[in-house]
Amino acid sequence: MLDKIAEARALHARTLVIDTHADTPQRFRDERWNFTRADLRGEHLSLVTAKAGGLDAEFFAAWVEPTEWRGHYAERTRSLIHSVHEQVECSPNEMALCTSADEIDMAYRDGKFAALIGIEGGHSIEARIDLLEEFYANGVRYMTLTWSNNNEWADSSGDTEVHGGLTAFGRTVVRRMNDLGMMVDVSHVSNKTFWDVMKTSTAPVIASHSSCRALTAAPRNLTDQMMRAIADAGGAVMINFFPAFIDEAWRAAWNALRDERSARHREVEAPYRKSGEPVPFHVSDAVDREFTEKVGRAPFASLIDHFDHALQVIGPDHVGIGTDFDGIPTPPAKIDSAADLPLVTAALLERGYSEADLTKVLGANLQRVFRAVEAAAVS
Repeated sequence: MLDKIAEARALHARTLVIDTHADTPQRFRDERWNFTRADLRGEHLSLVTAKAGGLDAEFFAAWVEPTEWRGHYAERTRSLIHSVHEQVECSPNEMALCTSADEIDMAYRDGKFAALIGIEGGHSIEARIDLLEEFYANGVRYMTLTWSNNNEWADSSGDTEVHGGLTAFGRTVVRRMNDLGMMVDVSHVSNKTFWDVMKTSTAPVIASHSSCRALTAAPRNLTDQMMRAIADAGGAVMINFFPAFIDEAWRAAWNALRDERSARHREVEAPYRKSGEPVPFHVSDAVDREFTEKVGRAPFASLIDHFDHALQVIGPDHVGIGTDFDGIPTPPAKIDSAADLPLVTAALLERGYSEADLTKVLGANLQRVFRAVEAAAVS
């Protein structure tokens, strides 16, 4: 295995590596820290850990908590988008804001970390096409159609179905995203919403951070049939690192603590509720990290099993990395930060995948989909 780790690190050093989902903008905005700083406090992702793991590009997700920010979704989204711009502006020699596949390649050639922006949760656009267009103009290049909540035009896998999938307006959103050249992201959507998207989108779609339902029964995961549909349409599935999505035993233990965890959330969030302030993400995240210590780490092999399963079902041309760093309380064992990403590559090498296969998984698949979406856009 040591030989495979050395081989994986060498592969990361000479290959473009892209992660399609990290929730770090909340930390940029609410904790006021700089991505390029060296004094880490346990964050999953920073320039330091990215360099150590050979990670070259990140889609930073603008995620707006739907309860805390009700009535201010667009405002909060703008703030999170701007926080990514600020990080690049503060470190122009080390980072580049990228809005196209070609710009990712250019940043990589220039030795700069490529920062990209996605939106997680269609409630951010407040059912307005003009906001979708505004966010695109400000650098957003994918939108996850729902988060764990339904919005006015699409049902979520984490909520009670109310629309029966996409509404007519939801189909308009998908078509406008196609026209703009914004990738449609089906992570978090309900089963019916998924199939409506596949019938509506004229460009390939992505699942920016979803794992395999055949292995772990979380509704957030994709069935084999869903993964094949994404692949058949030229898209890609990026594997999520959250233990509840990759290990069935861990998911059961986590769910068993739901009531206790909810009570603890109410306790630590009470001062913010009393003052009428939104609860900062790091406050609620600390509770979830506290409870993951009770459950323990999920096995590293569970994560590799999901990559392996997706690769077997849809092939190496349609799988990628969607860690969900800084949006999950803990990754599985062995993965503490982006610095540990080569361990995933090493494990897949150990299971017999070739460097050519893994070059696609590490970044080339996302670039291919990105270019196809750009090419399908209406100028």
